Amino acid sequence: MDRRDFIAKGLGAAGALLAPHLASAQIGTARLTTVSDGALRLPGDFVFGALDQDALAPILASRGVDRAQVAPECNLALVEDGERRILFDVGAGPDFMPSAGRLTDSLAGLGLTPEDITHVVFTHAHPDHIWGLLDDFDEPLFPDATYLMGRAEWEYWWDPGTVDTIGGDRAAFAVGARRRMEVIEDRTIRFDPGAEILPGLAAVEAGGHTPGHMAFELRQGTEAALILGDAIANHHVALARPDWIAGSDQDGARGAATRLRLLDRIMAE
Repeated sequence: MDRRDFIAKGLGAAGALLAPHLASAQIGTARLTTVSDGALRLPGDFVFGALDQDALAPILASRGVDRAQVAPECNLALVEDGERRILFDVGAGPDFMPSAGRLTDSLAGLGLTPEDITHVVFTHAHPDHIWGLLDDFDEPLFPDATYLMGRAEWEYWWDPGTVDTIGGDRAAFAVGARRRMEVIEDRTIRFDPGAEILPGLAAVEAGGHTPGHMAFELRQGTEAALILGDAIANHHVALARPDWIAGSDQDGARGAATRLRLLDRIMAE
């Protein structure tokens, strides 16, 4: 069994559990749970348009993926350890797509409210990861949380010039990210790759999807999990051909190199 087969079978088993709370695992004293914010609806060309279509077809067929439209789930990680409840990203909220914005329902299914979240850690600031930050009154939905974001990611979206360089189809991403970040500027801790941002939780450089995208290693003793954000963004092409350039990555070559490095790390560790 090679690297791709191993991971595909593992994610396939997780996929069988699809529900508001998709899967959970115990990592030492910490409970890691995947929660749902709903799903996106994307035209197939957004994901597949630039790829070799002849090589792509059997990959999609073997995994039952529709070439015309894809519906990736918006899944977030929740770590509960003692008094800490750490949420990784905040989903899309109600303003991005009507099929997303279900995070508070998923938390309620676990008996949690937004007030129970002690830390929010961002992998990156694309809409389906940060637009769920604010409530109907433009106040933080997680009022008691400490916020953490990688320094390079923060600086990229905070830069007023990003809206002019990111491309017209993504300009709204930059405007939306900056508007939300302004609300939590004074409550956000910035960090660099390799930092232990909380006990047992280390930042892992994973750029490419966005300039400062981060993954996170949760480790206690010999037990560990890697929280990937969108560094490995799907169960089909990203696993079958992680070396291919992904249309959803802002820096395609860097994103492909990151996928290969993270897959090797998963297999090795």
